[in-house]
Amino acid sequence: MTNGFLSYEKPLRKAIPPLSSAPMKALLLEEYKKLTVTDMPDPEFGDHEVLVQIKACGICGSDIHGFDGSSGRRIPPLIMGHEASGVVAKIGSLVTNVREGDRVTFDSMVSCGKCYFCRSGQQNLCEDRRVLGVSCSEYRQHGCFAEYSVVPEHIIYPIPDNLSFEHAAMIEPVSVAVHAVNRTPVTLGDSAVVVGAGMIGLLVIQALKAAGCTKVIAVDLADEKLKIAQELGADLGVNPKNTDAVKAIQDATGGRGADIAMEVVGATATVKTAIESTRKGGSVTLVGNLAPEVNFPLQSVVTRELTVYGTCGSNGEYPECIDLLSRGVIQVEPLISAKATLEEGANWFDRLYAAEAGLMKVILQPGE
Repeated sequence: MTNGFLSYEKPLRKAIPPLSSAPMKALLLEEYKKLTVTDMPDPEFGDHEVLVQIKACGICGSDIHGFDGSSGRRIPPLIMGHEASGVVAKIGSLVTNVREGDRVTFDSMVSCGKCYFCRSGQQNLCEDRRVLGVSCSEYRQHGCFAEYSVVPEHIIYPIPDNLSFEHAAMIEPVSVAVHAVNRTPVTLGDSAVVVGAGMIGLLVIQALKAAGCTKVIAVDLADEKLKIAQELGADLGVNPKNTDAVKAIQDATGGRGADIAMEVVGATATVKTAIESTRKGGSVTLVGNLAPEVNFPLQSVVTRELTVYGTCGSNGEYPECIDLLSRGVIQVEPLISAKATLEEGANWFDRLYAAEAGLMKVILQPGE
């Protein structure tokens, strides 16, 4: 136990020689709503771990919710950040999959590899799962808003030279979208509705197109998001503020409703829209989890024999996502609002927390 937290650090970890004459810089959440660039000790790593020099790390919505303590999963002091990429600086003595100098990205979730779910191929449901940049009652795991971060070998992936570090940092949210679509029974030629055209929703739209959906309908309350959705592949954008969304979707799908629906918000109203927009016998996948509980239209699901799926994070989709990005099948540059230095990070957190209009993904570049 360390400061009331379970330490992730393994007993055989050892200190490494200084990386440079200067201490490691990190953007530290010192207390809620207070981020400071500060000197931190050089990280230690074990035989099966990799020290990565972080080149890019995206600010996730969960980081914003952790910024003010509302999520309960970013208890200070903590280095947040889990959407990252960089260069291998040093490797543990038993690491074989990567070498120093390799360009890499990595999963945000650290699975144990030993529990029932890991052995069943469901690493995202690991009983001892930890997330980079998270601090809760069970553990503290520093993340990637820093010059260096330590990552277990089994969650790290090399990236091709044609993929920029900033785009590679987006593979984590891309993997969430791709996993959600992989959980959904998509048939070539299907119609789909995506309720919520935020970051993940826009990636889900592209993943659905890549999976073979020929008609994708985006639903959102912001016209500017619907415009981006259509630029990225949505065939129709529907704003419930000025349109009966369910009727518009039925009209666009021969009166039946969409074959599948993806709910990417996590609120009662949007869950209801997704369910009511789906045809009889169709499938609904719940991606969003904004609210811990919602009112559920049970009779609509039962009497129309819908299938409902839940989806959590990703589960081995990183190679697929790296391929999709490197071939340009999924576009992430239109979703990046700004690229900034670590020193500018606190200001960007304030702007994102204030829900500044037009802001989507901000990428911090600790190496700049």
